[in-house]
This record gives sequence, structure tokens and C-alpha cells, in this order.
Amino acid sequence: MYRITEEVRFCYGHRLMDYVGRCARIHGHNARVEIVLGAETLDHRGFVMDFGDLESKARGWIDDTFDHRLLLRHDDPVIPVLEGAGEPFVALPQNPTAEFLAKTIFDHLKREGLPVVAVRFFETETSVATYEPR
Repeated sequence: MYRITEEVRFCYGHRLMDYVGRCARIHGHNARVEIVLGAETLDHRGFVMDFGDLESKARGWIDDTFDHRLLLRHDDPVIPVLEGAGEPFVALPQNPTAEFLAKTIFDHLKREGLPVVAVRFFETETSVATYEPR
């Protein structure tokens, strides 16, 4: 199988509900996401996918959805305060963990028709979550 990997970086804030520790407080990360596409054969140009096309599709959605946003679980008690202050945030169906964000990005790219085989989400340089289906 042929594989290509594109990297996307973005900044986001979050906190984890039902968690004891520092990540229970609102804080930020400089994320790095590695998107891996795969194909058994190459297209007529010799590509799995053009890197520029992949970057455009992935970065555009990630920037619009997550970049410089506060990611919160849908029932976070700070949400009404943010709404009252007119502050933007993204409400998610579960905690905005690296694992959940990796799967969310994977699922979006798959729905867009990309031959994604894995997404690696670097919450920090040394803490990485990977989503790839069996």
C-alpha cells in the first residue's frame, strides 16, 4: 500500500470534565496533526493524492472548526457564561481529548471521500493519540 502523510498545526483551548488533574482547568495547546492517506494504486498522475489538495482540504476544515477555538464538552457549565459574553466556543458531544479529536478529524476526512487510514494527534510534542480503524 502507498501512504502519504500531511501535517497540520493549529492552536486550541480546552478542558476536560469529570477529570481530576491540571487538564480540568481551561488551558491551551499547540497541536500537530498527521493525516495519513493510503491507496493500493496511484492515480493517473502517480499520486495517492496531491499534497496541496490534501493540505487545502484538511487545513481548511481544521482551521474553520478548531483553530484558535475553545473546545468544550456540550454540558460544560462555562458555556452559558461564554454565550452571555458573546465569546466563541465549540461544543462537542464528549470531552475534547486528543483521542476524540483524532477520530473527529478522521471521520470528517473519510466523509469527504479522502482515503484516510490514520490520524495522529499530537497534543504536545510527546503526547500523541492515534485513530485508525481496524
